[in-house]
Amino acid sequence: MRTAASGVQPGPVKATRNEPEPAAKKSATKKADDKTAERADRQAERRTDLLRAARRVFATRGYHEAKVDDIAAQAGVAKGTFYLYFKDKRSIFVELLGALFERISQAILRVDVAQDVPEQVKHNIRAILAVLLDEPETTQLLLTHAAGMDKDFTENLRAFDRGVRQLLTESLCDGQSLGIVAQGDPALYAIFAIGALKEVLLASATSDSVVDREGIVKALYALLENGFLRPAPAEPDPARKGPSKAPVSRSKKP
Repeated sequence: MRTAASGVQPGPVKATRNEPEPAAKKSATKKADDKTAERADRQAERRTDLLRAARRVFATRGYHEAKVDDIAAQAGVAKGTFYLYFKDKRSIFVELLGALFERISQAILRVDVAQDVPEQVKHNIRAILAVLLDEPETTQLLLTHAAGMDKDFTENLRAFDRGVRQLLTESLCDGQSLGIVAQGDPALYAIFAIGALKEVLLASATSDSVVDREGIVKALYALLENGFLRPAPAEPDPARKGPSKAPVSRSKKP
């Protein structure tokens, strides 16, 4: 920096101040933000419409016979709009399975042995039933699909089954550590429980009568109570430590 001694005087320093943003600019920014939010809402709504339409089409036509044109028509959009959101019918099917799996995983809560164990177990059964019966199209597709016709389709369903079995197995292992599930192979217990539930759901899906959800809850609980469930907790096994809630492995999620 050159000083006054060299014959050059430093110029005056201009003071800076924050000018208030003009009202017109603020208004334009807000309108742009509002439009962006509206566009995001419309896109989310359109995606939901497509998922809902896919459930219906898959349930009525079957996965193999369903076409992207059918899903787009059911959703009331052009075929090109479908491809803005999903790569193909397999990708939308995988997303439907993933959403269902996530809802099931959130429905299973850890039992507190200090509270009413039977009521907590019934709550879990009731919650799982609600997830599956509230999405009858997806559940029907899971139960009545024709395996072997499409390798990718079959593998997606198997991955879903494996994920559910793992989820229940870990919950039963946790129950063993709490003393409310009999010692034994929790993986086999999970297969037995899921098999019973599938048969109940299949019978409900093919019946014209109204489903008695609470009757199903009581019947399934009685089956478990006469099997591996121990409502009055036994002395917990210190060698087994179960998780506070059955964790969902992302690698297992379809």
